[in-house]
Parts: sequence; structure tokens; C-alpha cells
Amino acid sequence: MRADLRVIEPWVEANTQVLDLGCGDGTLLAYLRDKKKVLGYGLENGAKQITSCIQKGVNVVERDLDKQGLSNFADKQFDTVIMTQALQAVKRPDVMLDEMMRLGRQGIVTFPNFGYWRCRHYLLWHGKMPMSKSLPHTWYNTPNIHLCTFKDFEALCRQKNIKVLNRTVVDANFEQSRFALMWPNLFAEFAVYRIARY
Repeated sequence: MRADLRVIEPWVEANTQVLDLGCGDGTLLAYLRDKKKVLGYGLENGAKQITSCIQKGVNVVERDLDKQGLSNFADKQFDTVIMTQALQAVKRPDVMLDEMMRLGRQGIVTFPNFGYWRCRHYLLWHGKMPMSKSLPHTWYNTPNIHLCTFKDFEALCRQKNIKVLNRTVVDANFEQSRFALMWPNLFAEFAVYRIARY
């Protein structure tokens, strides 16, 4: 299982209902189903990923979050709503956070930190948008259309009265370092947040 998904797993309670937005190949939902008896549903737009979900026996619905939204789901229908590595790729991350909080008791979000020192260094010395192993796209073909830092995300949460229950900051291998814990906005590449409404 992907390293960021291992960080998420302890925050999902057994025997609950989970919605995974942009669920990819269904790995997380299959794991939660098998290990925690979670009833999970995934929304995904990619044909290959949907096929992989079906092969794993994961409940998946083809859906473009930007075009179709989440209005067909009822308030508090899920215990946990998860969005991994996709918040920065939707047109309105602020609206998506509102929808996550409407649909679930808690949300779990992961995203790359564009305030990471290597991103800053690359932009300063090369004068171009950063590219790395964890951010392999050029500026014109990247799925990341809303670049943010941890400070940006936490400011948005405060503005929307969303409480940060837990935050884990990690490097590209999803391991914690002392520097990342002391100065997360500068030294952590990715964040995993657990959030809820006040």
C-alpha cells in the first residue's frame, strides 16, 4: 500500500462508512474493507483506475468531481470522507472541503507542500516551476492547478471553521523527520490532515 495510505489507515475506525474521492485503483478501500470491515465507496474519473477497482471488488462510481460535484449524496451520509493527492487538482478546493464536511463526520486530506524548500530553491535558482520525483509534471501539463502550502491550507480551514484534528508532515517517502516536525512548511514535502467541523 502507498506510504501515505498507511498514515491514513489508523484514523479510519472499523465498521464505518467511507467515501474516497478520487480513489485511484481502489487500494485503500480494498485494504480498509479487508482489515477494518469498512463499507467503502469510491469516486474516480480514470477508466484504468475504475477497472482496477472493479477487479478488487471495490464499490466505485465514475464521476468527475469538478463537473458533477457531490450533490447526489446526503448530509452526513459517511463517517469519513477521504481525498488523497487530489485536492490541489480540483477547480475549487474550498468548495470541495465544504462538501467533504457536509458529507462526513470527519475528512482526511493529503496534498504536496509547494512551500517545501526544494520547490523554493528550484524556483529561485532555475526561474521555472519546480519539477521533482514527487512533482514530475511541467507547468503546462500538471494536474496540480491550485498550488498551496500547509499555511495556506490551515488558513483556509480557519476561515471555514474547520478544525484540524491531526496533522502528519512527511518527506517524499512518507517518513517523518525532525526538521519537518519543527518547520513543516519549509521541510515537509507532503501533509496528511484529519479535519472536522467545529
